[in-house]
Amino acid sequence: MRDTLLPTAQTTAYAPLAKMLHWTLAVLIIGMTGLGWFMMSVEDDPGSEWYFNLHKSIGVVIVTLVLLRVLWRLTHTPTPLPASMASWEVTAAKIGHGLLYLAMLVMPFFGIVGTLLSKHDSVLFGIALPRMAAPNHDLGEIFFEAHSITAWIFVALIALHALAGLKHLVLNKDGVFQRMWFS
Repeated sequence: MRDTLLPTAQTTAYAPLAKMLHWTLAVLIIGMTGLGWFMMSVEDDPGSEWYFNLHKSIGVVIVTLVLLRVLWRLTHTPTPLPASMASWEVTAAKIGHGLLYLAMLVMPFFGIVGTLLSKHDSVLFGIALPRMAAPNHDLGEIFFEAHSITAWIFVALIALHALAGLKHLVLNKDGVFQRMWFS
């Protein structure tokens, strides 16, 4: 009888929209990171602006989804983590999630400001956007460097997040991973 009172992955699962946003953003962000590193390796090649414009266009989609996710998160509190988790794990999860959200907001901010300060026109899915700031190469490069550094930090955070999820799935078998998985 006691087992029926314990929360399960089904009763503590995230809402379908939260899951969709999580996994869509995971795929897009991982793809964008790869695209970003690739485009930097070809930035001086003829035609490379296509990759930069694609990166910026997909970035706008990601920022939109991130803002939707933040709005969702602010208005929908997830159910508590299992009581079996150590207090340090709960604290680490909260800090880790906070840092992931911060990176999802700060990294595009740096990229957008760098783009606004760039001498290159901004193009969104093939449509040229009006210039909003005077070009300032040196200042723009500072923001692009911050964008790049944040990307490396973000990759480390994503790796830790994925490893923690796998730990809960394979070692702990406590249903934490299943809360965000499709069922």
